[in-house]
Amino acid sequence: MTDTRQVGAARPYPFHEPDRLDLDPLYAQLRRQEPVARVRLPFGEEAWLATRYQDVKVVLGDPRFSRALSVGRDEPRTSPQPAEGGIMSMDPPDHSRLRRLVAKAFTARRVEQLRPVAAAIAGELVDAMAAAGPPADLVEDFSTPLPVRVICRLLGVPTADQHLFRTWSESIISTTSLPPERIVEYLNSLRAYMAGLIAQRRETPTDDLIGAMVRARDEDNDRLTEQEMVDLAAGLLAAGHETTVTQISNFVYVLLTHPEQLAVLRARPELVPGAVEELMRYVPLGVAAGFARYATEDLELGGVRIRAGEPVIAAMASANRDGTVFDDPDRLDITRGAGPHLGFGHGVHHCIGAQLARMELQVALGTLLARLPGLALAVDADALEWKPGLLVRGLRTLPVTW
Repeated sequence: MTDTRQVGAARPYPFHEPDRLDLDPLYAQLRRQEPVARVRLPFGEEAWLATRYQDVKVVLGDPRFSRALSVGRDEPRTSPQPAEGGIMSMDPPDHSRLRRLVAKAFTARRVEQLRPVAAAIAGELVDAMAAAGPPADLVEDFSTPLPVRVICRLLGVPTADQHLFRTWSESIISTTSLPPERIVEYLNSLRAYMAGLIAQRRETPTDDLIGAMVRARDEDNDRLTEQEMVDLAAGLLAAGHETTVTQISNFVYVLLTHPEQLAVLRARPELVPGAVEELMRYVPLGVAAGFARYATEDLELGGVRIRAGEPVIAAMASANRDGTVFDDPDRLDITRGAGPHLGFGHGVHHCIGAQLARMELQVALGTLLARLPGLALAVDADALEWKPGLLVRGLRTLPVTW
């Protein structure tokens, strides 16, 4: 076991500015030579960074690592403003109490009931693109409205208001794209909007997810506080579409720049579900790892002594490229099959909307492949613009033709 005093100086993290969807090669070096390394993020205290698959799973799944201990600490982070609590800053049993309530809306059966809805929306969007003719911006014309309309349907949010929360939700994933005062303004606007919808549900009960939370709060003695309900609804609305919006375009970009893989998928569309899993493994969505877990006791991780109270960050994108788990891990292979990737996380904070995201991604790719078999980039890949200053990697626009 290595003592913390024997470890070198903390590396600045993220290691470099993100380059499209390329994973920083330093992760591979660390997995080989220093799998648990000392790092210093732009804000907050120093932390340990776990890069190997097995160590990342331990950090995410072992109860000796706590998210709740981050509350009140100067948590290591890439954003100037600290996280404001919520379900992502809870441990069981408080976390379990909130998650049980929301999980009822994200069961496999409930998600499958939404698949025809998502397919119909995807079809309408492609119809509109085809009617307007190429080129089209896939981000604006397809990738964004599809998840937005689905999550609106699930939560019971008026689709006509989507332009509002599309703006406000950037506050949740901003690092430097918005000034701190604008982030606070947008977060407050989002919460106030959700509080208004909750008040409407009290006047006129509904069967959507917000209506179910109101009933649990007011009738079922579920111990859900008013603030928890507002924060939970706001978080679900933002997170329920933001990452999927980004990943639809990311996945299409990757396929269009890997023509041999795209050709296989066009010839064998039944591979779409497995392709989604492989793309989840292959695409490093986050600019950097985050949401540090704090050790509740002294322990060993990857040959390093972690002392009680020290934060550890789990690099899931690095874990997904671990050659001890995935053969030829830096190669995209849509025939690889559904492997044990960590694209949706692991442990108690595993993405609660994973089933919904999978379904939407499958519908998106399946619809585009079937309806636009000649889909191609309308500009050179090197000319594409990527959004700066966000926690996630995503294209500003994706011009396509067919």
